Amino acid sequence: MNKPYIELRNRNDFGDTINTYFLFLKYNYKKYTSLYLRYNAISIILLIVASYLLVTGFMGLASRDFRFGMNNDGNQTIYLIVGAIILFLILFITALINYSFSSSYMAEYVNTTGEVESNNVWQNIKRNLGSIILFIFIGIGLYIGYAIVSIIFAFIPLIGMLIQYGLSFLLAAFFGLSFMAIFSENKGLSNALSEGWSFTFSSFGKVILYGLVIGILNLMITFLIISIPGFIIGIYVYFSLESNVDLATNVFASVVFTLGFAMLLLSFIYSQALSQIAYSVLYYNIFEEKNNVFLIKKIEQIGINE
Repeated sequence: MNKPYIELRNRNDFGDTINTYFLFLKYNYKKYTSLYLRYNAISIILLIVASYLLVTGFMGLASRDFRFGMNNDGNQTIYLIVGAIILFLILFITALINYSFSSSYMAEYVNTTGEVESNNVWQNIKRNLGSIILFIFIGIGLYIGYAIVSIIFAFIPLIGMLIQYGLSFLLAAFFGLSFMAIFSENKGLSNALSEGWSFTFSSFGKVILYGLVIGILNLMITFLIISIPGFIIGIYVYFSLESNVDLATNVFASVVFTLGFAMLLLSFIYSQALSQIAYSVLYYNIFEEKNNVFLIKKIEQIGINE
């Protein structure tokens, strides 16, 4: 049975835009996730390696005797440092893949009315690779600036917190909408940034509220994903403590904690990919509100049929 095509290029109100996002996930979740796992297979493996190094290093430090002259080898510290470096690189590369893959997938979905081909998704990414890399570096600069501003506003009670959250949603929307412009219209970096800026501030209230709602809903999805392994790990830790098992030196405990930490990271990374799906839905909605391209095409088609 063919899944129904969800038209994204409609002039929807806020509630319908949220509903469109979840309708898209309902009918395309399996296919999207299957392709997502294929594109991120190497990143997932390396993420598990980084998790192992971090967990091993942390548990090794936790089990050390820090009295003078006792267990002063630096292997655990090396594990932590190497694991942190690998994790940073993997998160950077995965963010690049997430934004690229999700945006390319959505552009292909709209252009082919739901008949997404994996090869076309990859070709779109390769065609825009230069703009993608530059955009990621710009994004890093923006988030560093955001971190500095957040520290400043952290000293202002309540109002500072609201400004922090507002800036966070605003930055995420600007980044997501601009990234989508690269793939939807094959725009260059400067034009994509310009369109993302225009869309973000022309629909300011809608963008902020949309980011808040989607952020909460995706966070709920993330917690749902990690709830089962989290429950299993909690039960394991409880009975291990009851049995006086030394978790810091137990090999099986290291494996369990490594997989648990990796699941936590993978769920938040996947949530990032879903957020870009959501901003892609918002992009097409705002684009149609501003340009009426799809509406005009439908009217013209009615005229031809008559």
